[in-house]
Amino acid sequence: MFKSIYAFVLLASRNMKWMLTIALILSSVTYYPTKVIGQNKQPATTKQPVPPSKGRTLPQQPISRPVFILPKAPTSLSPVSGRRAGMGSRDNCPAVPTPLTALVPFQEEQKVGEQRNKSIIGIVEGLTTSERPTFWFYIPYTRDLSNSSAEFSVQDSAENDVYRNAIALPSKPSVIGISFPSTASLEVDKTYRWYLKVHCSKEAASIPVYVEGNIKRVNLDSRVIQQIKAANEPRQKIIIYAEKGIWFDALNMLAQVRISNYRDASVEEDWQSLLRSINLDNIATMPLIKLPNPE
Repeated sequence: MFKSIYAFVLLASRNMKWMLTIALILSSVTYYPTKVIGQNKQPATTKQPVPPSKGRTLPQQPISRPVFILPKAPTSLSPVSGRRAGMGSRDNCPAVPTPLTALVPFQEEQKVGEQRNKSIIGIVEGLTTSERPTFWFYIPYTRDLSNSSAEFSVQDSAENDVYRNAIALPSKPSVIGISFPSTASLEVDKTYRWYLKVHCSKEAASIPVYVEGNIKRVNLDSRVIQQIKAANEPRQKIIIYAEKGIWFDALNMLAQVRISNYRDASVEEDWQSLLRSINLDNIATMPLIKLPNPE
C-alpha cells in the first residue's frame, strides 16, 4: 500500500514539474514580444544642441572717436598770447551770434591784465608735420558786405612774412580752409605766427576783427610713424594724430574726409568729437568749405 502511495506522489511531482515548465515557456512566449514592442515604442534619443537664435547679435564695441590730447609743451618755450575768437562787433562789422573763430587749441591765461573777457585771450597754438599745412577758420562775415575784405598772413620769429594774401569771404557763414601755396613752406622745429584779419570798412583808421596764434612744424617719433603707416583707414590715422597732439594734421585730414563724405553721419560725429575736445562745440555743426589752393 505504501508503495502505491509513493508511486502516486512521485508521478504527481513529475507532472507538476512538467506543468511548471510548460507554464514558464508559455509565460515567456506571451510577455517577451510585449517587452520588445514596449522598447520599440520608446527608442533611445540623443539630445541635439540648440542652434543659436537668428535674431541674437553680439554686443557691438563702442566706436572710438578722435579726441585731441594737448601735448606737453617744452619747458624752454614761454607761452605766447593769442586770440582764438574775434571781438563781437567793431569796424562797422555786423553783430553775429558766433564770432570769427580759429579752429585751434586754446589755453586760457590766468591773468590778462585789464582784459575783462579772458575767454578771448590765451595761448593759441598747434603742431603740424606738414611743410604746407591748411589753416581752418569759422568766418561769420559774407562777401555781400560792401567794402569788406580779409587777409591771411604767416610770419617767422623775426616778423618776416612767410606768406600773405587776400582771402575771399564765403557766400554764407562757414568754416573755411586756407592752404599754403607751393612758394611758401614751414621749416622743422620753428614756430610761426599766423593772423586772419577781416575789415568791414575800407577806412584807413578802421580796426579789423582778427584772430592770431602760433604754429610749429615738428617731426614725428619713429614709433608714431610706424603706427600711422600700419593704420588701414584715414580715421585711424586721424585718431593717432589727435592723441599725439598733432592738431593741424588731425584736423585737416578729417576736414578732407568730411568734405568728401558730407552725408556720412559717422564722419560728422568724428568731426564734432574732435572739435568738442578743444571746446568748440558751437563750431562743430557749421558748414565746411575749402578755398582753392593759392598759386
